[in-house]
Amino acid sequence: MKEELLKRLPEQGILPLYFDKDPEVSLNVLKALYGAGIRMVEYTNRGAAALENFKKMRDLRDKEMKDLYLGIGTIKNAVMAETYIAAGADYIICPGTIPEVAEAVDKHNMLWVPGCMTPSEIIAAENLGAKLIKLFPGDMLGPGFLSSIKALFPDLLFMPTGGVSLDRENLEGWFKAGVCAVGMGSKLVSKQLLEAKDYDKIQELTKQAIQTIKEVR
Repeated sequence: MKEELLKRLPEQGILPLYFDKDPEVSLNVLKALYGAGIRMVEYTNRGAAALENFKKMRDLRDKEMKDLYLGIGTIKNAVMAETYIAAGADYIICPGTIPEVAEAVDKHNMLWVPGCMTPSEIIAAENLGAKLIKLFPGDMLGPGFLSSIKALFPDLLFMPTGGVSLDRENLEGWFKAGVCAVGMGSKLVSKQLLEAKDYDKIQELTKQAIQTIKEVR
């Protein structure tokens, strides 16, 4: 599965990520993203309801979206990683480079995506076996950062997360810098849209993002 995900994400070009404490909202957003053509999603471990919601999302995936890969983000220790692996996560994403999470995920031969902000962190992640790096926070680093350091890491894939917007210029800048995909959270699945339960708009914006990425690549 690790190899499949490393192929699938660059093809998709975008990794939507979100959390909502309401399980029905979480499920309906997943349906909207899937309806827009998304086949890889990150749910974020950012609230007390996250684990139970994730289990329900996994059940829905198994029943209605068998070609969807469902990952979990904001994993900060090995216990969290093992808990979500047991709950059926397909891949694990971290906000930082965390050796104990890398070790736990590697035991299951799964994809581990660490968050990095400096060359030293990227080197540490690569030495721990990472193949895909989450540049975080993306809005603080910017495409120029990746352009400056990418030649140092010819064997790694990069994905910025945090502040990546639907703006064509923003997306074009990142892809020209050499990312394989962009992680999009609040700029795509916004708090306002979640509160309004506007799933049609979430689906529309996702389709727009996919199209824009195809055009700027």
